[in-house]
Amino acid sequence: MPSLADLTPPIALGSLDGRYRRAVAPLVDHLSEPALNRTRLHVEIEWLIHLTTGEVVPGAGTLSQDEARSLRGLVEEFDTAAIDELAAIEAETVHDVKAIEYFLKRRLTDRLDNRGDLAELVHFACTSEDINNLSYALMVQGAVQRVWLPRATQLVEQVSGMARELADIPLLAHTHGQPATPTTMGKELAVLAWRLSRQLARVAGAEYLGKLNGATGTYGAHLAAVPDADWQQISHDFVTGLGLTWNPLTTQIESHDWQAEVYADIARFNRVLHNLCTDVWSYISMGYFAQVRGQGTVGSSTMPHKVNPIRFENAEANLEVSNALLDVLASTLVTSRLQRDLTDSSMQRNIGTALGHSLLALDNVSRGLAGLDAAPERMAADLDANWEVLAEPIQSAMRALAAAGHPGMDNPYERLKELTRGRRIGQAELVEFVRGLGLPSEVEERLAAMTPVSYVGIAPDLVAHLRAE
Repeated sequence: MPSLADLTPPIALGSLDGRYRRAVAPLVDHLSEPALNRTRLHVEIEWLIHLTTGEVVPGAGTLSQDEARSLRGLVEEFDTAAIDELAAIEAETVHDVKAIEYFLKRRLTDRLDNRGDLAELVHFACTSEDINNLSYALMVQGAVQRVWLPRATQLVEQVSGMARELADIPLLAHTHGQPATPTTMGKELAVLAWRLSRQLARVAGAEYLGKLNGATGTYGAHLAAVPDADWQQISHDFVTGLGLTWNPLTTQIESHDWQAEVYADIARFNRVLHNLCTDVWSYISMGYFAQVRGQGTVGSSTMPHKVNPIRFENAEANLEVSNALLDVLASTLVTSRLQRDLTDSSMQRNIGTALGHSLLALDNVSRGLAGLDAAPERMAADLDANWEVLAEPIQSAMRALAAAGHPGMDNPYERLKELTRGRRIGQAELVEFVRGLGLPSEVEERLAAMTPVSYVGIAPDLVAHLRAE
């Protein structure tokens, strides 16, 4: 039997690069190993251009606009050949960033008509982490802002749309698993949409920090080479020119605190989304939603009647995997032994997997929601079977009357408890009880006319708090 590891093309070990590739493919352009090398090349090229354009190093050559454009083209044209060449160089250097440096130095000769005079300005005064921290900041920024955030925003808009559509559909609430004060399906979905929106706002407002200050953050090599340059300003202008926030105080590494912040916010979004999945799953089990649209699939291999809520179950699992990774990223990346250790190097290579499982969950939830139809008649049937939930408004009205000095309104809670606890009552029993309380006629008629379906407060109006984008 041949080993599966020896088959060509290579078989993916992880599910994201195998079974679920379609849903997460957009992240490959931002958080894969080739994306890391392409972004490193981008940073190295921009640093070279920054040094030569500003004549930072006295007497060094400069790049023309055409030459700078040609070098930037290396990033745009980054392809399989470049990936293979870098792999071959790294096999010799056993150092990934040094491989980028050598790759770029080669291009100064063969692409810029022998500008080898600039070779020693490639990676000038940089430690590897100067390149890596900027690269990861740009990669995560791109992955979050261009892939994850738009997809998450689209899902929240989908939930918000459902909330508006179902704003007036009465629903028997359940607190502690027991029948409780009625609400509407739209209002309950609006609560989840509101929570998700708050987390999206935090993610959208994230800062992406970067540094370029040498081996221990002191600009030691920079000043030793060119003592008269304002290296802090040069570093600031370069980092901000990349679209990042400059971090002025670091060790060898940029501290990664911003990463921990972003991952914590995404993880919190994931947890709220997980809550949505479990709630919708429960509503499906109660019959409040029917899975009818786009269900040409097999629900159960043995029970033909079943349509399993697999989209929400799949999403739950992927959200849990995503959060396990996001949590360990956030907790580990903020710590580095003294001025530098390499735990972050291996850890950061899991960012794509963490975001990938979240992106896969977003896809599943969206597809799951798109296949649902609300079942108002089923919700109404549960409401009609639970008239005892009207004990709350009746005893509340009695309390208000008692406070106003109306006679005969003593012990309202206890009287409704005796009527309703541990047994089911219907409309007739409740109306009979109300009419025997001696209420003012207006209050009596209002309470006698109340039904579980009508007892939803201002739930439909609360959905308006979801502002249409």
